[in-house]
Amino acid sequence: MTDRSLGPCDPSFIGGHRLLARLGEGGMGVVYLGRTESGALAAVKVIQAEFAHDDAFRARFRREADAARRVDSPWVVKVTGADPDAEQPWLATAFEPGPSLADAVGRHGPLPLRTVRLLGKMLARALAAVHEAGLVHRDVKPGNILLAADGPRLIDFGIARSLDDTAITSADLVVGSPGFLSPEQATAGGERLGPASDVFSLGCVLAYAATGRPPFGSGAVDALLYRAVHDSPDLDGVAEETAAVLLRCLAKDPADRPSAAELDAALVEDVSPGTAEWLPADVVRMVAERSAAMLALPEIQATLAEAPPEPAPSRRRFLAVASGGAAVLAAGGGVAAWAARRHNGGSGKKQAAAPGWALGVQADLSGAGREAGQAQEQGARLAVEEFNARRDKPFTLELKTSDDAGRADRAAAAAQRLADDPDVLAVLGSSTDETTQAALPVYDAALLPVISMSAGQNLYQNIRSFVRGRPLHGTVAMKLAFHLEATSAATPVGVLLDRTAGDVSWQTVQMVNFIVRKYGDATHPRVVPAGTTDFGPVLKDMRGAGIKAFVYAGPLEGAIRAARGLAGFEGPKYAAEPALDPRFAAEESAAGWTVVATAIGPDAAPVRSFAQAFRGRYGHAPGFWAAEGYDAANLLISRLTATRGVRPARKALVAPLRAATYRGITRDFAFDPKMLQLSTPASFVHQVRDGAFRYLGPAPDKAPQPKGS
Repeated sequence: MTDRSLGPCDPSFIGGHRLLARLGEGGMGVVYLGRTESGALAAVKVIQAEFAHDDAFRARFRREADAARRVDSPWVVKVTGADPDAEQPWLATAFEPGPSLADAVGRHGPLPLRTVRLLGKMLARALAAVHEAGLVHRDVKPGNILLAADGPRLIDFGIARSLDDTAITSADLVVGSPGFLSPEQATAGGERLGPASDVFSLGCVLAYAATGRPPFGSGAVDALLYRAVHDSPDLDGVAEETAAVLLRCLAKDPADRPSAAELDAALVEDVSPGTAEWLPADVVRMVAERSAAMLALPEIQATLAEAPPEPAPSRRRFLAVASGGAAVLAAGGGVAAWAARRHNGGSGKKQAAAPGWALGVQADLSGAGREAGQAQEQGARLAVEEFNARRDKPFTLELKTSDDAGRADRAAAAAQRLADDPDVLAVLGSSTDETTQAALPVYDAALLPVISMSAGQNLYQNIRSFVRGRPLHGTVAMKLAFHLEATSAATPVGVLLDRTAGDVSWQTVQMVNFIVRKYGDATHPRVVPAGTTDFGPVLKDMRGAGIKAFVYAGPLEGAIRAARGLAGFEGPKYAAEPALDPRFAAEESAAGWTVVATAIGPDAAPVRSFAQAFRGRYGHAPGFWAAEGYDAANLLISRLTATRGVRPARKALVAPLRAATYRGITRDFAFDPKMLQLSTPASFVHQVRDGAFRYLGPAPDKAPQPKGS
């Protein structure tokens, strides 16, 4: 949970609103929970000083506030006040305590088709009202849609612009949220953005609600922008009739998209939107739980301090609270947690025991990747047990685990369990890119420090509490290419991109192609669509083209298929990090394959003492990633012991963790302050021999000398 209490530098009143708590902070300002003199709750956005001193900004802010007041829709946040001329310009809206669409899908998975259609109809009407008022929202995304029992609320006009604003974009500025941007936003080429851009974004939102994933995937920002402009959306799992409507919304040419009103008409549903039955039961409970905590808020008013406690609210009252108001930011979870703590900490209640000291581990402990997840957890547990065995320890440390089963749809809930535990001060997690991406917003909201030894995507620069304890996937791919060039003269190199693994594959292929060609060698790249199970035709094509070496970029299952399909191929064969798995090495046809990964070999000289201690503790040799879990836990322990026994707040650990230098057994830890990744990343070379991986040593950090030099 995040501490939302007002700080000493926060104002007490803004524009007739008594400020009660912080709801969030963004690029333009801080959003507070406020109460008007009449007792109504409001979300009050106060603009940062750097914008307040800009006359052009004030003028635009005034135009947009006036336009926003003209928006008339029950599904759009209602602007209740604004003062562009105040020393600190501000804008207020009614407050909505419910969860965002992103929260709901992250915790409970895709929504039922009927709910998706109703959601689309209501949001289409919301956008129609926005467009009629002369605005383009420009940031329609799951995080800007709050859920209530009677319908959604479209929020956050932080980057909205008037339709007649000539500075709606610029030649080098991309505005909005990647993954939900229209092609015209993604290209940032100065093209005038219109209502059709919002319709495209709404199509992305509805695809996300129906499938649990963005229609153009996830990954690096540049890859997302490219796909929005050039690729077809992924609508697998969407009913045919609804998919046809979404395809119209996701047309590359704005002229081919329906208007918001046309989209409303196209989404046929037999129940009128705006009824309490539009959400599935598990999401209704989520709305009610978030809203119930808000019942404690009146207690903070001094005039009500002696009022008798209210009885436990009924389900009907939960829903009544859940359906009232709307907020400018999707901050219901944070303020609900804050309100619950204020309520529980009131006078006359028994004080809870002082929180303990604990590290959390979020990992796949029961799913397909459980061997790697369990290895990280066991390595971290060994580090904690060794610390607790020290006579001079300043405190006793616990290790608490949360299993996400390697599933992105369970990751946010797994993260929330650790975030809700007051003992947990920092977290090691999670085991995959997908689960890490789903979990990080929860940790960020709680300002709970988290280090990942597994997530290599370049996605997390805006996550305040995150550090990456491993190299980026692109860096590992670069070292694979260096190793290939240093050890093999075979050319051309066949490079197979399996889209099943998304951006990990794309980054690997891009880097290998670039480096191999830089050294004057040829590549023969080929691509197979996501989900391809028969590699026979493409491998036959590649062998027919005379390839002398081969690189596979894709998931473990595809690496196994590639190894079987290339049985008898005598050239050097390489695979990306997902193939670093005992199941791959166990394949007879995988003999001789080389894998470059960020995990060190469990039998490597630097980790032999650890391996001996691990074997003594668990009765078996450590697997891949166990030493990395041990290192990560010891790094976190070093930051905790630096407090000399004074228990720190979670957020107080973030800066020391990012500034830390630590010599581990697998690598030296020091973090680039801008990229939040290792300053000196290490990767390692492994080769399959006799049904197991043999550790060959570190991958080269530098490119070899060009051939013939």
